[in-house]
Amino acid sequence: MNTQNLIKELHFKATRSSGAGGQHVNKVSSKIVLSFDVSNSNELTDKQQELLCKNLATRLTKEQVLILSCDDSRSQHQNKTLVIQRFLAMIKTALIRPKKRKATRPSKASVRKKAENKRKQAFKKSMRKKPGFD
Repeated sequence: MNTQNLIKELHFKATRSSGAGGQHVNKVSSKIVLSFDVSNSNELTDKQQELLCKNLATRLTKEQVLILSCDDSRSQHQNKTLVIQRFLAMIKTALIRPKKRKATRPSKASVRKKAENKRKQAFKKSMRKKPGFD
């Protein structure tokens, strides 16, 4: 996966940022909205697309489009670089396949140690009881 080609598939839209800022915020479109169509990407393989759809299911729209936005900075250019960094980090983490767990058994020593510890604990608790008058 080439990040340069992936960035070329991104679509950007500049909108007005929300929040405080006075009159200037009403004139300038500094917020950047990034959209990436996962299902129609030429850069990703079918398996990668499937993995992204599974791992980013809560972040995707019904049309399998990932939408990210950034309005951290007052600069449109800086917001664009920030949102690209976030996008690349998100894609990188979503494409990581978890290792399959190998089923293992506890060692004989650990089973013995657990049983001994349980016996000691039971004895300790039995000593706390009031003595019976039998």
